[in-house]
Amino acid sequence: MTISRPARKAAPAIAVAAIGALAITGVAHAGLDDTADGRDSATRGDVRAPVAPRGPETQPAGSRAKPNILMFTVDDMTVGDLPHMPNLNRLVVRQGTRLTQGTAPTPICVPARASLLTGQYAHNHGALTISGAGGGFQAFEDANTLPVWLRKAGYETYFSGKYLNGYGMANPRYVPPGWTGWRGSVDMSTYGFYNTRYNINGKVVTRSAHNSDVLNGFTTQVIGNRAKSRKPWFMWTNFVAPHHGGRQESDDPSRNLVKTTMPAKRDRNTFRNVGLPNDPEMWVGGGSPWAPASSSKAFRSAVREANQQRLESLQSVDDAVGAAVRKLRRTGELKNTYIIFTSDNGFLVGHHNRDGKLVPFDRSLRIPMVVRGPGIPRGRAVSTATTNPDIAVTIAGIAGARPGRRVDGVDMLDYWRSGTDYDRPVPIEAYPVKGGRNRIYSGIRYGRWTYVRLPGGKEVLFDRRTNPGETRNVARRKGNAAVLKELRRLDRGYRDCAGTSCPQASTFVPAG
Repeated sequence: MTISRPARKAAPAIAVAAIGALAITGVAHAGLDDTADGRDSATRGDVRAPVAPRGPETQPAGSRAKPNILMFTVDDMTVGDLPHMPNLNRLVVRQGTRLTQGTAPTPICVPARASLLTGQYAHNHGALTISGAGGGFQAFEDANTLPVWLRKAGYETYFSGKYLNGYGMANPRYVPPGWTGWRGSVDMSTYGFYNTRYNINGKVVTRSAHNSDVLNGFTTQVIGNRAKSRKPWFMWTNFVAPHHGGRQESDDPSRNLVKTTMPAKRDRNTFRNVGLPNDPEMWVGGGSPWAPASSSKAFRSAVREANQQRLESLQSVDDAVGAAVRKLRRTGELKNTYIIFTSDNGFLVGHHNRDGKLVPFDRSLRIPMVVRGPGIPRGRAVSTATTNPDIAVTIAGIAGARPGRRVDGVDMLDYWRSGTDYDRPVPIEAYPVKGGRNRIYSGIRYGRWTYVRLPGGKEVLFDRRTNPGETRNVARRKGNAAVLKELRRLDRGYRDCAGTSCPQASTFVPAG
């Protein structure tokens, strides 16, 4: 699959026709509420024609013509973890907008991060999975990515933390194109949490502190150093927490059951009294090919401990968010800086009897996503879906940069500012973890519906409004025949889309 592949001219017509039909069948006007976990609460109003939203502010405020952009990403954070981060909630969520339908179209590390760098779906950027064919750092062509576009638009660009899986194993001094300042962690030390090796602009050094604290220092240092610069900057700080890693400790469960992460020492056991989420799909099996029928008592206990440590590991990330916002305020740059916080993919912690990701359930596909900045409403929740590819395209739009690739995502800034929520089709897909260019599933996420098609032809349809836990496959219900037909059509039209043949703003329909 190549970046230069011609767009399929028939796809936009397919998409428009399908959306019209979906409006009739009730798919297009099904919206999601803005509760803490974004579960559906009621069907929205009548469908109207797609309309471009008008944001409350067309130019960013601040002393520069162009704003700074600070993006924090974490690894494997679930939407259920968001309430446990006090600095993030106080300084970003309450001062900005929570995007309740943040979505990872391919919910696993490498393709998600490559989408953040390219604005493309996995089948176009080619970094499909973790290792093997189409997997890891070696599968990704990074000569023409977001930082390259931003540099051409006059930005300084800075990166620190985890890059793509496998980075640095062949050449630990390699610095990807486009970055003014580079502080990438070198695999496999990335997952050790302590004594991580970093490539700092071509020189490899080891830092003994917990890597979230090291990235905290890198971030605030850049903010301080650039405070008097006339150039705007983009910085991406990419934490490995709450991904599993680190050494085995006395209170860890057996790794034959689950793998755990490593919190900073000051945060160990601070969440010992916090239980697992109380979601309808917790420890519920069956209903789809991805939900084991049962789970053992030992596995459930191990998942509870692993989840505790995940929350504890996020506290040092939360410290870093707080330190960055305070530094921006002290330097006078806060009002002229967009702050974006998100995860690469979601994660299941006992949902559907699983611990992990990549499956097409809500808790795997949906990711925490928050934005604060010029013109972004305070204290709002927006249910218009924003994907990993959209983030790259939106950042380029904020910066006035021209993407050097045919991007699949949409500039979402006006939608984040808008008072209207929109439904949109989002193509989803996944590939084998250990390598392979053939999908293990494809599908469409649209409003209340998730449609998935497996290679053998089996279809799964979830109605997240009536069954938010996604424990029932309703593909064979007669009443869903029209919905199923149109979702099939969308899947066929978008499965191999590229550029403008992917769902664009013209496919957005006001949700109510």
